[in-house]
Amino acid sequence: MGHGARTRRAVLTAALVGATLTASLTAGCARQGPGDDSRAPRRPPAPTHGAPASAARSPLAVKIDNVPAARPQTGLDAADIVYAEQVEGGLSRLMAVYATKLPKSVGPVRSARESDLELLRQFDKPVLAFSGAQHKLLPLIHRAPLRAKSPDDAAYAYYRGSGKAAPHNLYLHPARLLSGAPGKATLTTGFRYGPAPSGGTPETSRTVRYPAARFTFTWSARHGHWLVAMDGKPAVTADGARLAPATVVVQHVKIRSSGYHDMLGSHTPYTETVGSGKAEVLRGGRSFDATWSRPSATGGTTFKAAKGGRMNFAEGQVWVVFAAASS
Repeated sequence: MGHGARTRRAVLTAALVGATLTASLTAGCARQGPGDDSRAPRRPPAPTHGAPASAARSPLAVKIDNVPAARPQTGLDAADIVYAEQVEGGLSRLMAVYATKLPKSVGPVRSARESDLELLRQFDKPVLAFSGAQHKLLPLIHRAPLRAKSPDDAAYAYYRGSGKAAPHNLYLHPARLLSGAPGKATLTTGFRYGPAPSGGTPETSRTVRYPAARFTFTWSARHGHWLVAMDGKPAVTADGARLAPATVVVQHVKIRSSGYHDMLGSHTPYTETVGSGKAEVLRGGRSFDATWSRPSATGGTTFKAAKGGRMNFAEGQVWVVFAAASS
C-alpha cells in the first residue's frame, strides 16, 4: 500500500473515532436515571455566553425538579410564587415564578408539562425556562404565547452543577435570560394582598399528599411564616435557608390524564387551573376556607373567603399546591 493511501486511511479512521466519541459524550449528557420522566435537552448546554433579553414586562417561570435526588434546590427562596403540581408516578414538580428579583442561579431545571401552558396564559408573554419536553409537546410549547428558553434555545443560560448526578444537575443563570427583574406588576395572577379576613381556624400544620410525595407546612410564630417540609424532611435551599412562604394556598382542582406520556408509557397528569372550586388559604397561623375562580386561561385566579369577601394573601412568597378535588 502506498504512502498516500495509508495517510488517507489514517485520516478516515481518526474521523470515525472522533465522531463515535462525540456521539458517546452526547448520549452520556442526555442519559437520565430511573424513577423520573427521562426528559433531557436534545443537546448538552454549551459553555457560551449570550446577551440577555431586555427586562420585558413579563415574569420568568422555571420548572424545578423536586424528587429527593434534586434537593436541596437553588434559588427557590427568591421566587414570588411557587406552584406545586403532580407529575408521573405520583411525584411532584415545582414551577417557580420570578418578578421582583432574580437570583444568581436556579435549579435543578426539569421538563415542562402540557398543563403548564394553561397556567402560564395568565401572564403576558412569560419566559419559560425548562430542560425539555415530550417531543410531541414541543410544538405546542413553541406555539404558545410565551418565550420558550430550554437549553436548545438558550444554551448560554444553563450549566451543569457538580454536586448532583444527571439529570438533577441542570441549572439556570436567570440574568442570562432577562436583563433585570420585571417587577411586581407583571404578576397578573389575580392574587390580592392585604389584611386577613375575619374568622379562620387556628392551624399549626397542614399536609398535602400526592401518591408518591407530600408537602407539610408548619406555622412558625417566631419566623412569621410557614416552614416547608417535603416527604417528611425540612425543605432548605442549597445555601441552608429554610423555605418559608408567608401564604400557602391548597387549591383543589381536577387532575386528569393528559394526551402525553413518559418513557415508561405512563400518562402525564393534567392539572386543570381554569374553572372553579374549593381552596384553603393558610396565613398568620390560621386556615381560611375559600373558593377559587378562573373563568378563562387569559385571566388570573380570584379567591373569596367563606363569607363572600375577598381573600387577601399576606405580603411575601406564596406557595400554591394543586390538590386533587374530591369527586
